[in-house]
This record gives sequence, structure tokens and C-alpha cells, in this order.
Amino acid sequence: MSTDHKVIRRQKLRWRIRAKVSGTAQRPRLSVFRSNKDIYAQLIDDNTGTTIAAANSRQKDIAGQKGTKSEKSVLVGKAIAAKAKELGIEGCIFDRGGYLYHGRVKSVADGAREGGLKF
Repeated sequence: MSTDHKVIRRQKLRWRIRAKVSGTAQRPRLSVFRSNKDIYAQLIDDNTGTTIAAANSRQKDIAGQKGTKSEKSVLVGKAIAAKAKELGIEGCIFDRGGYLYHGRVKSVADGAREGGLKF
């Protein structure tokens, strides 16, 4: 395991959140991962351990857009909401992945809400 204290702290937060948050087929878990450059979102069914849908800021339609990383995060949220609507999913459980609910993580949540997901 890494000796970087920020990484260790986030991992402990992530484990604490995952102990309480679990997704089903009807209400999957919307998991967010934030790297320095990109942001990734997945809808996960924890009962079967499968990813139902995924979106990220590296997709051609999102990466080609001009704007800040926060503006691209809103587009990722809208993209994951659109994929969920196609699959007939209306609600989800938000998993911030140990990150603070601020900035790009909050932008993904706002974009998903604008796209029609309820959590």
C-alpha cells in the first residue's frame, strides 16, 4: 500500500462509505473516480458485481468539448444519466469514492440530476 497520507486517508474514507452504500439492479451505485486530468463514472450493480453503464471525460464527444474540467464533469454526469435512461434506470445511489462532495465530484452529481437521475 502507498505511504502517501492523502491516498491512505481517501482509501479509509472509501472503505467506510462502501460499508454503508450498496447498489442493486433497480437502484445501482453511481461510483465516481477522479484523476488529476479526467473523471470517470460507473453505474454498478453490487449484487452481481457488474458495471451496468460507464462514462468518462476521455470519450470523444466529451473530450472534444472546450471548457474546464468541472464543465466536462457535468457532461459526464449527463452522459451517464442518458445511458441509465436507455436502460430504464431512474434512480441511483451516489458513491463519492472518498472524495469531498465538492468541485468535479459535485459537478458529476449535478449533471446526472440534470439528466434525470434521482438520488
